Amino acid sequence: MASTSQPLRGKRACKKIFWAVFPHACFILSLVIYAFLGALMFSHIEGNRKVNLSEEYRKFLQKLWHISRNLSENEETFKEEIHVLLNTAERDWFVNPKDRWTFFGSLFFCCTVFTTVGYGNTYPVTRIGKYLCMLYALFGIPLMFLVLTDMGDILATVLSKCYNEFRKLQSKILASKLCSGSTCNKGDELKSRAQTKVVINEPLTIMEVLKSQPGVKRRQTKYRNAEIFEMLIARENEHRKPAINKSIERWSSCPELDRGKTMSRVIENFDKIGQQLEKLDVPIVLMVLVIFVYISCAAAILPNWETRLDFQEAFYFCFITLTTIGFGDTQLEHPKFFLFFSLYIIIGMEIVFIAFKLGQDRLIGLYKKVISFCGKKKMPSKKVYPK
Repeated sequence: MASTSQPLRGKRACKKIFWAVFPHACFILSLVIYAFLGALMFSHIEGNRKVNLSEEYRKFLQKLWHISRNLSENEETFKEEIHVLLNTAERDWFVNPKDRWTFFGSLFFCCTVFTTVGYGNTYPVTRIGKYLCMLYALFGIPLMFLVLTDMGDILATVLSKCYNEFRKLQSKILASKLCSGSTCNKGDELKSRAQTKVVINEPLTIMEVLKSQPGVKRRQTKYRNAEIFEMLIARENEHRKPAINKSIERWSSCPELDRGKTMSRVIENFDKIGQQLEKLDVPIVLMVLVIFVYISCAAAILPNWETRLDFQEAFYFCFITLTTIGFGDTQLEHPKFFLFFSLYIIIGMEIVFIAFKLGQDRLIGLYKKVISFCGKKKMPSKKVYPK
């Protein structure tokens, strides 16, 4: 029996872990599939569009030809004219759509859409692409926020546990410094003696239970088996702790009940999304420090493939990205490498989202204190009239 029960317990434990992880994996997988489908759609629509030379492009070429024919000896004047002319040029005139709207380029564009970063260096040009971009963002942004909220619960749980463990360790260190060695040793000895007394005590036998009853001491009569069992059950119920709910064995014989119980647990997991994030209460200074270290690590790695960026530019670029500002002033030469960094972007947006949530809670608390303080000052003082 023991050999057969162990594999059953292992299977049940695996099932519990699977159904506990299922909601989180479902959200992330949905976002990944949504991004891949968007990449296929935009690469097909925007990459296969026909480039029509507009009238502005012809005027640009005419001005460039005129400046090249009338080169002046003054270099400053030539630089100014070329600079003004190049500012009027559009990037699409010199870039093949198939080179820009590859699968990885389209995937990078989709990530900038549903993360609301929007650098502005890649955008749809065709009318169908613009309409599909609005529709894509309409469903993609709520899905991204759902993933952020779900992953935020996990990060909030990890941060709260780490912070609580740190506070416990700090309190233990302070307590060990404050208390003297003799008193602490005495207290530890008393606790250890009390614990040994509790551990040494063995459970009472049936005869000891019967002798402890007042009815047995008064009269030496033989009890029937039913009365003995009733007394044992009554004594066990008095001293027994509430038992932990264990898995019922009948689930193995009736899998339909097991499925119903599992489905109800999965539904409860979906309903609990966002609760851990609301309970999180850590210092805002700690979150700022975590964000600084997190961005600094990426800023040290990013210049390895983006050679034009140094540490400061990479730090600025990561901050603009994680806060979803996305000016677009810093452009990447190899966006597909940064696309593989997408897990970093999602986790970083989670951390920034948690920091903004904590800052929002602190601001609300500050407003409440200011309003209550101003209300107390403006309240008229009660006048006491003589009787």
